[in-house]
Amino acid sequence: MQNNPIGVFDSGVGGTSIWKEIHKLLPLENTIYLADSANAPYGKKSPEDILRLSIKNTELLLQHNCKIIVVACNTATTNAITYLRETYTNVSFIGIEPAIKPAVLQSNSKTVGVLATKGTLSSSLFHSTVKNHAEGIKIIEKEGEGLVPLIESGKATSVEAKDLLKTFLEPMLEQNIDYLVLGCTHYPYLIPVLKELLPAHVNIIDSGEAVARQTKAILERENLLNRGNVASSHKFYTNADVSILRSFLKGAKATVNVAYLDF
Repeated sequence: MQNNPIGVFDSGVGGTSIWKEIHKLLPLENTIYLADSANAPYGKKSPEDILRLSIKNTELLLQHNCKIIVVACNTATTNAITYLRETYTNVSFIGIEPAIKPAVLQSNSKTVGVLATKGTLSSSLFHSTVKNHAEGIKIIEKEGEGLVPLIESGKATSVEAKDLLKTFLEPMLEQNIDYLVLGCTHYPYLIPVLKELLPAHVNIIDSGEAVARQTKAILERENLLNRGNVASSHKFYTNADVSILRSFLKGAKATVNVAYLDF
């Protein structure tokens, strides 16, 4: 089991931002990544459809003998992870939640912006997180409608993406946010543009490093860390354009195998 891969799935290429953090922290681990880009974005789908797709992805990763599964999608986490944990009890699941708690703890203006998908912002898990951790803090939520399709098509730094972000950020800046929480694993690929648009005092925060640390902790707890000295293997599958997924892995400090898979 220790040599078995870590499974990762997302609605598309965004979860590669999570994969990079996991690989940086756990370079010996083998991984399998599913980019369900044919069904992106998950954020506008019904809870029933999100659950169905999450089940499909989970079962495919289990067929590949994954020892742990990272749900590298905020929308899938908030809508499906409870069911996945209750149903597939022989494997641990790591979920992704907007990093509201660290933002709230560090905010001086007591005003935090959250940019996320509709599926995440409308979920009960998101609302309970805000209720439990953001007392006395003003949370300004914005649905990043249209951003995921742009990122999925390789246009994260386009003029169109920049114009969309301006409309989302303006009301947040008017209310004096000092933290912007990225509530979608696609959104870290917007950070270069966000840094252009945001004042220097506004901090951008996402969940990547925390997810990697949690993955390591679970593997240690379950004695599943790969302690071998063989070069790790990384397989990436997409049901859409292979070249787009490959472009998001340029510069990865690993040998990656990217292929089309009809799933």
